[in-house]
Amino acid sequence: HDDKKAAKLYRKAAKQGLAAAQLALGTCFELGAGVVQDVGEALKLYRQAADQGLPEAQVTLGDCYSDGIFVAQDHETAAQFY
Repeated sequence: HDDKKAAKLYRKAAKQGLAAAQLALGTCFELGAGVVQDVGEALKLYRQAADQGLPEAQVTLGDCYSDGIFVAQDHETAAQFY
């Protein structure tokens, strides 16, 4: 119940372009917390937040590429986010 409420609030803020909310909503989608798990949507949201310069999102996305989490492992792409 609380996860669904949190995801709803994060979604509203993310649509307004708030990078921290995009990261948080991305985490909800990654984990399936309050929403149906969707790693593609998580990556999209992480990218939106990273492109706005949010360090936590940049590291999260870099880790995904570095470790091959949800994407093909790509150290060159990962380095762009660190």
